[in-house]
Amino acid sequence: MAEESEQQAYARRRQMMVERQIAVRGITSAVVLNAMGKVPREAFLPPNMRAYAYEDAPLPISEHQSISQPYIVAYMVDALQLTGGGRLLEVGTGSGYAAAVLGEVGDEVVTLERYQSLADSAHQVLNALGYDNVEVIHTDGTLGWSEKAPYDAIVVTAGGPEVPESLKQQLAIGGRLVIPVGSVETQQTLIRVTRVSESEFCEEPLIEVRFVPLVGGAGWEDRHD
Repeated sequence: MAEESEQQAYARRRQMMVERQIAVRGITSAVVLNAMGKVPREAFLPPNMRAYAYEDAPLPISEHQSISQPYIVAYMVDALQLTGGGRLLEVGTGSGYAAAVLGEVGDEVVTLERYQSLADSAHQVLNALGYDNVEVIHTDGTLGWSEKAPYDAIVVTAGGPEVPESLKQQLAIGGRLVIPVGSVETQQTLIRVTRVSESEFCEEPLIEVRFVPLVGGAGWEDRHD
């Protein structure tokens, strides 16, 4: 009974998060709001951090990474302008929380993680929650995953010095890529790239953000010890 009560408390807090942190800030997509209301953010945190699961803030996880603020997750998914379905790519699995949100939206999600420990833990949580449409792959995400390309949408959850050409080329025509880009590692502008044709891309700036660095062959140098 105590466990059921705890689950109900998390569910109430999750709904409050959707209403008070996301919907009031202008996110109106029913697809996004529904996804944010379904995914148990607490499941992607260690037990000692779960009390903070629905705070309006990012939270630290292992490997010097973080689980993004719920509003930012919602904003980035909303910026993809998805109506449901399709094949989606995420670069930077981290805890797996955003991948689960994408799993509520898309038919198939491929999520790429540089750090083996994060890939393993995210896979375990996603599998336990029944997200069998989300595939976690341990690899250099800056290069994308061409085996499943093209993707209807790509979201990058770390900040790079530029938009990787490898990711642009894995977008389907009409698809959108959302990525933080900045000339320094600690501050970026969220950019939306739309593939207009085989050779034409349209880029538009959205909001100022701060993400952990995008590390890899088409990102920043790895200084992680």
